Amino acid sequence: MAARKTKNKRAQKRALRRASWDEYFMRIAIQAGTRSTCDRKHVGAVIVRDKTILSTGYNGSIRGMPHCDDVGHMLENGHCVATVHAEANAILQAAKNGTAINGADLYITASPCWNCFKLVANSGIKRIFYLEFYRDVRILKVAHEAGIELKHVKLNE
Repeated sequence: MAARKTKNKRAQKRALRRASWDEYFMRIAIQAGTRSTCDRKHVGAVIVRDKTILSTGYNGSIRGMPHCDDVGHMLENGHCVATVHAEANAILQAAKNGTAINGADLYITASPCWNCFKLVANSGIKRIFYLEFYRDVRILKVAHEAGIELKHVKLNE
């Protein structure tokens, strides 16, 4: 009977595979995105250095302003411009709290738009891990030229 219990525990342990660091931080970014206040796209971001979370962010309205989900969207060229993007909010949250992010990694559920990419680059973030590529191919060339690594993360379900 004891041998059978041990065998079952080993099988359960194999079934509960330990997540890689990339998967771990990306799943936290996904969770951060559940706080998004613009229902057009839920995006979450996590800034990490040395396997330690420095800041998180999600796309949402300007602090103190009504949420898109409540009052509707401010659309320009098919994009809601009322929200602050997840990566920008993560950078702002770090700055507000006096947390240095130079040399850090960014985990984000959708790759940065062009404006946010420029913020990310100038903040000193060195690697961007994204779940979904989001529209702007300019970031591919400029990331390479600026020495910023872009890495697509695939999650095991």
